Amino acid sequence: MNSDYLMHELKEYVLKHQLKTVVFESSLLRSAPIQTEEKELLNFIETERKPSLQQILFSFIDQTGKTDAEIYTRAGIDRKLFSKIRTNSAYHPSKRTLLALGMALQLNKSDMDVLLQAAGYSLSKSETSDLIIQFFLEKNIYDIDLVNQGLYSMNLKPLTGIL
Repeated sequence: MNSDYLMHELKEYVLKHQLKTVVFESSLLRSAPIQTEEKELLNFIETERKPSLQQILFSFIDQTGKTDAEIYTRAGIDRKLFSKIRTNSAYHPSKRTLLALGMALQLNKSDMDVLLQAAGYSLSKSETSDLIIQFFLEKNIYDIDLVNQGLYSMNLKPLTGIL
């Protein structure tokens, strides 16, 4: 695929899908404090808790049949950072790191959303960098270098490494 054409198509995609900023004011809602018994709270947490980021990430890696080294190398992150993600459940990787891992895993949009949501992130239609990621996901293009080139072409930081 012609890189110049892809970058042109990327710019058109961003302009078409970018949400317009809407400014609004909200009033503070005043309500009485809600008293919840500890047992109800614990039950709620137990029934609503989703799998952790580590569980989801390493489940996706297992599904690919690839080694950890293949994934973190393809993502452009170093072994120490990947090891921290694997061993420290309290570690919260950046959104860009997770996007790079998702691209290395060749996740579709839905699976990328699952991975990001496990860390409290999402892809937004009001952020240019997120639109660029969505563009490449929709095109099934997972080459980190091309993604970084697309980000760079819009004067944005790459997912990982240096162009």
